[in-house]
Amino acid sequence: MNTWLPTTKKEVEARGWDYIDVILFSGDAYVDHPSFGAAVVGRTLEAEGLRVAIVPQPDWRGDFRDFRKLGEPRLFFGISPGAMDSMINHYTANKRLRSDDAYTPDRRAGMRPDYPSIVYAKILRELYPKTPILLGGIEASLRRLTHYDYWQDKLRPGILAESPADLLIYGMGELPLKELIKRLKAGEDFHTIKDIPQTAYITDQPVAANEDDIHLFSHEECLKDKLKQAKNFRHIEEESNKYHASRILQSAGKRTIVVNPPFPPMTEEQIDASFDLPYTRLPHPKYKGKVIPAFEMIKFSVNLHRGCFGGCAFCTISAHQGKFIASRSKESVLKEVKQVIQMPDFKGYLSDLGGPSANMYLMKGIDERICAKCKKPSCISPVICPNLNADHTPLLDIYKEVDSLSGIKKSFIGSGIRYDLLLHRYKDEKTNKAARTYTEELIARHVSGRLKVAPEHTSDEVLKQMRKPTFSQFGQFKKLFDDVNRRQGLNQQLIPYFISSHPGCREEDMADLAIQTKQLNFQLEQVQDFTPTPMTLATEMYYTGYHPYTLEKVYTARTKEEKLAQRQFFFWYQPEYRQRITQSLRRIGRKDLIDQLFANRKKNR
Repeated sequence: MNTWLPTTKKEVEARGWDYIDVILFSGDAYVDHPSFGAAVVGRTLEAEGLRVAIVPQPDWRGDFRDFRKLGEPRLFFGISPGAMDSMINHYTANKRLRSDDAYTPDRRAGMRPDYPSIVYAKILRELYPKTPILLGGIEASLRRLTHYDYWQDKLRPGILAESPADLLIYGMGELPLKELIKRLKAGEDFHTIKDIPQTAYITDQPVAANEDDIHLFSHEECLKDKLKQAKNFRHIEEESNKYHASRILQSAGKRTIVVNPPFPPMTEEQIDASFDLPYTRLPHPKYKGKVIPAFEMIKFSVNLHRGCFGGCAFCTISAHQGKFIASRSKESVLKEVKQVIQMPDFKGYLSDLGGPSANMYLMKGIDERICAKCKKPSCISPVICPNLNADHTPLLDIYKEVDSLSGIKKSFIGSGIRYDLLLHRYKDEKTNKAARTYTEELIARHVSGRLKVAPEHTSDEVLKQMRKPTFSQFGQFKKLFDDVNRRQGLNQQLIPYFISSHPGCREEDMADLAIQTKQLNFQLEQVQDFTPTPMTLATEMYYTGYHPYTLEKVYTARTKEEKLAQRQFFFWYQPEYRQRITQSLRRIGRKDLIDQLFANRKKNR
């Protein structure tokens, strides 16, 4: 029977251990499931033959007893700050403190500090001055070089300049972790290991130059000149999305941060090995009787692949997971589905068979030699690459196999769908047919009442900045959705997501959004104000005022008043917003839009 990794001295002693190789500190509750980073890291290390313990959500105030309770590990401490950047976890787009935390039992707030990667590392360094500290997770990954921090409204250096950690793993960590353990087992000293792919370190010594190294403008230069920060970002994004990337160097003060190129995308065998580890798939028993919302959301879901080639300007997925798709084998997926079926409270309904984008499974270049030379951050924006094999047949095959399993009543697709991949006309007729079949199958059999999609905006100019397809494609998809519903006798809803205040968006663009969605009979509910997150194209535009690729100036709503003026257009149908919106449109000289929005107002659904 699978058991959890130990979290207390008593649990360590129960295993008869007289030492621990690696102790992990996690900002999230300990859920032993492949969707939670600390569990993946712990199980990966365990599979390498190591003794691993996890300290979830340690108390960083007071006497640091949680940091002392398991003593000193034989090899190193690991810090996994959480599945979300701590600042997004803690604060709203308006910088208000959130009252709950989905990754904590019973949503309890205040169980982790701001920037755990820094706070935890400083405590560990104070208590154990010589023990190596390894950083990982999305917070460290997206803050590995100079980045804009929205919550402090300033440019901060790469996180290693502020955290006393010795090494940072960025992206999905299994491959660099395994290489690190291999080297440590061979007798190498942790502090001398500087060349593992997908790692970063900081040094005050001169760095021997490689011919293809990329030297970024220093942190100090970026503080003085926003244009230099914009130019830096283009290099960072391109190198994150290349088969054969260069090493990146950036000085911060008198030290240099060195970011080694990433590993190639995981092979099917490698990603299967990670998902096939002996997870219990459950929260640790210490949380008995408590609800961890993030776990409840993915409890009966199965992830098919990693990576996303969408390259959306506001999204961190490709910055962390890369644009190349790493897909699991059908056998590995079915094995996990069978484990879900055995869960005592499973009622036959899978909540999601998905991924970062639900319909990119097994998709890659037709001629991968072309991909090996490509540095574009998106394979589908501004147009779908003619070298992309977007065949949905393997995905249809998985749906069919899963649905045929005894114990499965329905499998739903809860992840976001890229409808541009479904609507595109490919040269290969087999691919076109599979896209049509997939669309029909998805809408008829895999929607749990509501299908969520993300057009994000209606303005072509804003969508161009977002790296999203034209809104007319959403209109096409809605027609297909309504048609399938009518033919199948279904009454399902299409739920679109939209963003206000994205770089490039003005008030008249939001008025256009209100008018166009009104014409389609939508009253919007899935909406949000743009939140700048580290290491995205949109955040660089927000902070610098320039587009990093064209170096043209980009308008962005920055003040609270400007943001609220845009956000109000989502709620044009609410009587209390009508007067405010009317005043806004008069102020910007667009009285013509007032009649379009409010004349002949019909009752909308």
